[in-house]
Amino acid sequence: MADKMKAILIKDGKGPVDNLYIGETEKPSPEKGEVLVKIKTFGLNRMDLLQREGKYPLPPQASKTIMGVEFAGYVEAVGEGVDKFKQGDEVFGLTYGGAYAEYVVALEFMLLPKPKELSWVVAGGIPENWLTAYQALFLEGGMKKGDNVLIHAGASGVGVAAIQLALNVGHAGQVFTTAGSDDKIKFLQKLDSRVHAFNYRSQNFEEEIKKHADGVDLIVDFVGRSYFAQNISLLRRDGTLIYLAFLSGSKLDGTGADIGPLLYKRLTIKGSTLRSRSEEYQTELLGKFRDNALPLIKEGKMKVEVHEVFPWEKVADAHKEMEANKNSGKIVFEIPE
Repeated sequence: MADKMKAILIKDGKGPVDNLYIGETEKPSPEKGEVLVKIKTFGLNRMDLLQREGKYPLPPQASKTIMGVEFAGYVEAVGEGVDKFKQGDEVFGLTYGGAYAEYVVALEFMLLPKPKELSWVVAGGIPENWLTAYQALFLEGGMKKGDNVLIHAGASGVGVAAIQLALNVGHAGQVFTTAGSDDKIKFLQKLDSRVHAFNYRSQNFEEEIKKHADGVDLIVDFVGRSYFAQNISLLRRDGTLIYLAFLSGSKLDGTGADIGPLLYKRLTIKGSTLRSRSEEYQTELLGKFRDNALPLIKEGKMKVEVHEVFPWEKVADAHKEMEANKNSGKIVFEIPE
C-alpha cells in the first residue's frame, strides 16, 4: 500500500473557507478491530464548519487535521480480529473524524454493509444525519407512538431525517416543523403531506401549532435562545426538549424566559451530540437504526433527500452553501476514481 493519500486539509489548522485545500498526508493503517475504507462519498455536516473555524470540541479519538465523520466506500483492508467485513465489501458508516480523505479507518462496529438498493451518494449522506435524528427521537427523547413532535430546522439534513423517522418509525400523532423560507416550506410539504410546516420568518409557529393541537410531547431543537420560551409553552405535561445545537445562541439573558413550567409541567430538557458518544452507545444506536429504520429507506418508504452533490475539489463552495443556509436536505461529496 502507498504511504500517502490525498485529503482535504486546512491551511494553518483552522480558518475561513478559503483555507481549505486538497493536499497529501499519511495514509492510515487499520489496527485491531478497525477497517480501512477507500472512500467513494462523504457527507457535509454543520460541525465541519465549526471544526474548520476551530470552534468544535473534538473527541480524543478524532483526527486533529482532517474533518468528516460519515462516508461510504470499499473495504481496502481489515485489522486484527475483524470478522464482519473483508476486502472489497461495500460499506457505509461513522468515524470520529478523518472522512474528508481518500481513505479512512473506522471501528468495525461503526460500519454497516451498503444495501444494493442505495446509491453511493445516498449511502454517504445517511450516517450522521439519520443516526443523530434517531438518537434524538428515540434514545434520548423517548418518543412513543401517538406523540406530537416538533422538529425545528426541518429542511436541514437532520430535520428531514427526523420528520420521516417520527412519522414512519415512531408513528407520531402529528409532526410539526419550522424552516426559514417559503421554498423550504414547499419542500417539506412535498416530503410528506402529513407534515405541518411553518415559516418562522412570517408565521408565529407557536400560534400556528396551537390551531392544530394543545401542544407537543417532544421537541428537537437546533436554534436555542430565540425559541426557548415558545418551546416551553408548547410542551405538554411530561414533555421533553432535546437540544442538538444553539444556532441563535445558548444564553437566555434578556429573553424573559420563565423556567416555572419546568416544575409544574414536569418537563425534561436534554442536550446531545453523537460524535462524543461512547463506542458502546454508538454500537447500540447503529443496531437499532439498522433494524428499525434502514429497511424503510431500502423500500423507498423514507427518502434521503440530497440537496446537491459536489466533487470534493469544490469543498469551499459546499461549505459556503451550508453557511448561507441554502440547503434543503443533505450535501454530499464525491471523490473521483
